[in-house]
Amino acid sequence: MTVQVPEIKLNENVKLNSKETALIIVDMQNDFCDEKGSLFVPESRKTIEPIQKLIEKAREKNVKIFYTQDTHKKDDKEFEIWPVHVVEGTWGWEIIPELKPTENDIIIRKLRYDGFYGTSLDHYLKIYNIRNLVIVGTVANICVLHTAGSAALRWYNIIVPIDGISALNEFDYYIALRQIDFLYKGILTKVEFIEFV
Repeated sequence: MTVQVPEIKLNENVKLNSKETALIIVDMQNDFCDEKGSLFVPESRKTIEPIQKLIEKAREKNVKIFYTQDTHKKDDKEFEIWPVHVVEGTWGWEIIPELKPTENDIIIRKLRYDGFYGTSLDHYLKIYNIRNLVIVGTVANICVLHTAGSAALRWYNIIVPIDGISALNEFDYYIALRQIDFLYKGILTKVEFIEFV
């Protein structure tokens, strides 16, 4: 069986008001992004450099930066679905050193795939009058997609650089792009095309 990927348009000129925009870095943690991690996503390694560049751009313009940190207890029900991962306080739970947050960044500990579910993310975004969310991280069709979808359902504008997200396989990656583009009307682009003004 052959599956044809629908055409996905990339926006090559994305200018975002820095005061109304936040960068959300989803689950770039050791268990997902280090080869010794329990749920390693090999493609995540390719996104580290683009995400670093995006962070630099954001910091230059004082764009708010949020990290989601997938967080589980040892007996989490999610381990009936997935192997044990990102148990709070372990090495695997920590955000990778290449993307280490600063004291000015906000870390959102999330309980499931969606960065909004049971967290204070929406509360902080409202406080800072954020309208635009640039979303990067892993895994594209799971935590990135659920967070992007939840944001879109709350009427945030979502922007996803395709070189800043990763999935376990190509099929899952393109599913995420399709849903973000078609269902949630997000802007797909690349890190190099994003400008904070």
